[in-house]
Amino acid sequence: MMALTLAIALVSGCQQSASEKQNATVMEFPRPDRTVSAAGDTEFSTEAARDQAGEADYVMDWAGIQLGTTVADIGAGEGYYTIRLAERVGPKGRVLAQDINRGALNRLGERVTREQLDNVAIKEGAAEDPRLPENSFDRIFMVHMYHEIEQPYAFLWRMRPALAKGGQVIVVDRDRATHQHGIAPKLLFCEFEAVGYRLTGFTEQLKLGGYIARFEVSGARPEPSAIRTCASLYPQS
Repeated sequence: MMALTLAIALVSGCQQSASEKQNATVMEFPRPDRTVSAAGDTEFSTEAARDQAGEADYVMDWAGIQLGTTVADIGAGEGYYTIRLAERVGPKGRVLAQDINRGALNRLGERVTREQLDNVAIKEGAAEDPRLPENSFDRIFMVHMYHEIEQPYAFLWRMRPALAKGGQVIVVDRDRATHQHGIAPKLLFCEFEAVGYRLTGFTEQLKLGGYIARFEVSGARPEPSAIRTCASLYPQS
């Protein structure tokens, strides 16, 4: 029996009302003033190739994932990182797999059950809000998905309280224009900084086909109306 209940949110009238309320409050935040990539494929047919390149092990080592770590895998999709994180953190660690694609979450839930991963929970998020519990995570992973977030300032602002003391956000992405499934590192740094994070690590790796950036909370969380956009400083080609 699963020790940790898989919590996949279902659409209901009450949830629709909550969603409408959330969409109204997103108007408090500035729009990114840049293009946003369309949602990419969630299939995990390239897992073997990614493992052969040592991708997940490299990222988890760089992020300091160890036994007992609590991790949120945002944009988990079919669970490439979720499955490997679950093994790395062990029975005393926890992994929350989050996505806005309910079909992908259903398939991931079946896989988690089949592989008896008792330290994994599943949660459906929203496009503008990851809906993570507060003060809960040592690490938040955002792997090849940040460029698909339609409201990055609202999303990052609402994500911030989910970090435990000393928690870190790990972003894996590509140095491309935002409409080409990537984001320039300087633009990424600026958007995080605008919502009260500071860059604490960065590396480019061929095996990832891109880069990894690490962020931590810095100072007070700004009021939504005080957030200034970055696209004018770092225009996309």
